[in-house]
Amino acid sequence: MNWNFQNSYTDLPNIYYSNVKPQNFQNPKLLLFNNELADELNLEVNNNEKAICNFLLGKNIDKKNFFSQAYAGHQFGQFTILGDGRAILLGEHINKNNIRFDIQLKGSGQTPYSRNGDGKATLGPMIREYIVSEAMNYLGIPSTRALAIIITGEKILREKYEPGAILVRVAKSHIRVGTFQFGSLLRNIKEFNNLINYTIKRLFPEIDNNEKKYLNFFKKICELQMNLIIEWMRVGFIHGVMNTDNMSISGETIDYGPCAYMDNYNPKTVFSSIDQMGRYSFENQSKIALWNLARFAETFLHLIDNNENKAIKLVENILIENKEKFENCWLEMMCKKLNLSTHENNQKLIYDFLDIMHIYKLDYTNTFINLEKNNLDENIFGDWLQKYNLKTKKKYFKINPVIIPRNHIIENIIKESYKENYSKLFTFNEILKFPYVENKNNKKYRKLPKDHEKVFQTYCGT
Repeated sequence: MNWNFQNSYTDLPNIYYSNVKPQNFQNPKLLLFNNELADELNLEVNNNEKAICNFLLGKNIDKKNFFSQAYAGHQFGQFTILGDGRAILLGEHINKNNIRFDIQLKGSGQTPYSRNGDGKATLGPMIREYIVSEAMNYLGIPSTRALAIIITGEKILREKYEPGAILVRVAKSHIRVGTFQFGSLLRNIKEFNNLINYTIKRLFPEIDNNEKKYLNFFKKICELQMNLIIEWMRVGFIHGVMNTDNMSISGETIDYGPCAYMDNYNPKTVFSSIDQMGRYSFENQSKIALWNLARFAETFLHLIDNNENKAIKLVENILIENKEKFENCWLEMMCKKLNLSTHENNQKLIYDFLDIMHIYKLDYTNTFINLEKNNLDENIFGDWLQKYNLKTKKKYFKINPVIIPRNHIIENIIKESYKENYSKLFTFNEILKFPYVENKNNKKYRKLPKDHEKVFQTYCGT
């Protein structure tokens, strides 16, 4: 196996990171390895489990310049200093197409940013992240990817003792809004300018020489983030903790803690056990994204314009523009989910459909599939269908998934995995690779949870 590490982040001032090594685990075992992703990374893989574990844990790397990133963030609206408390970057791997990927170990032990935590991860949350992040990829939604899960052989104390595990995560970058918030705290303009120029050159080289590159940089990030939220809402995904440190500058979904997919449609749905006020509910995700983007812009107003008031006005205009653009894009996306023409005014029809789903507590995924199959309950949708049938129809592909990683399925897989029964995990991972195809193999995974299977809260696992 071969890494092609060419680290660039460590050329930044070392205030932005700390060199650190992963803990040495005596008997690691490979639970999952993502062969498709390994091919994309151009990794040559052998069949020796111990060799793969050693490779993924960085044991065979000569220059062990591993590091954890420092950042800050607004967590549920409260600002705090953070950092990679249980993650380290092995390095930045360059594949044959000259594409750069961060390779990160999540749960590999303490770092300078662990804040009295053990820096480790338990198996359940790592399985959840592996399943959901890979599902997002196959759903066509920008996301970090999971290369592997390694069981460490340790027992980790949370509410009870649980098996320890490490997720090997792959991303375009791990630079976050919180990274810029941290940089702005330093009050060192030169060091901050190094960070923003590095980020632009790494992720958006096409605007590097633009006369208004900092304003265009902000526009670019706004567009990526709002498009991402549209995609989340298309499939009924709820991130759970949209803190500023969980918003990736690359536009990828990152940090799958208390995330979940809706079963019964309710725009106020919240899963995170710590979101008591519904700040990060399904319907609030676009609003929070705009709030986070405003915090992001605050860090480099001085680069947008020397006149702070003028810079603020420029940013406000972009945020207002993106709010309007989001609303238009959401309507277009919903038209596609309903197989309606995007050139007609279908706003009332869309909202009426969602209201019916909400009132009758209908499943968000299956109801759209039932519509496509002309299988809606006419006792519920009769009046709506009369209006719908007068509209122009169009078939869109890869819009309404048949299969999503439902919460009760994931919880059952985790439960079985804790008994060292991994067959359900392996099977479900294969099923999720074809989310838009209905077949006999995925039939049982399309069913709604029974009352005793329903999951109402999810947890971050730290």
